[in-house]
Amino acid sequence: MFKNPLDRFRFIALIEGISFLLIGFTMILKYRYDMPEPNKVIGMVHGVLFIIYVLLLIQVTYLYKWSFWKFSLGFIASLIPFGTFYADKKLFSIRKNQA
Repeated sequence: MFKNPLDRFRFIALIEGISFLLIGFTMILKYRYDMPEPNKVIGMVHGVLFIIYVLLLIQVTYLYKWSFWKFSLGFIASLIPFGTFYADKKLFSIRKNQA
C-alpha cells in the first residue's frame, strides 16, 4: 500500500488534517446543539492521529535528512487548520528532480 515511509506519513497527514476539520464541526454540535459525544470521539481520534503524525514527522525528518526548518514547518502545519493539506503539496511531496 505504501511504497516508503514518506507515503505513510503523507497519508497520516491527510487523515490528521481531516480530523482537525471535523473537530470544528463537532464543536458546533457540542455548543450549539448540546451534543458532546461526537466531540469526545473525534477529539480522541484526532489526538491519537496527532501523536502518530508527530512521530512519523520525526521519522521522515531523520530518514530523508530534512532540515530543522522543514521539520518545524511540518510541525507548525499540524497546528493550523488546512495546514497539513498545504504542507503536503509544498513540503512533503517528492518532485521528480528529488527522486
